[in-house]
Amino acid sequence: MLLVFQRKLINMLIKEIATIKPLTPQQARINSLKLQKDNVSKQLKAERDRQKIAKAQQTIASVKSS
Repeated sequence: MLLVFQRKLINMLIKEIATIKPLTPQQARINSLKLQKDNVSKQLKAERDRQKIAKAQQTIASVKSS
């Protein structure tokens, strides 16, 4: 039974790999731009979070020194 399952799984993987076609240059450019946008969005969020933390730490430090 396990052998049959493994064969089905292997056949599914081979079919998935076989059906992937190369992207046209236009599609590749769009995918590249999407990835860049996602990466920049993550970097922007990380920077905003970093600045919020820094501001909170300054506030805490000023309260402690008062």
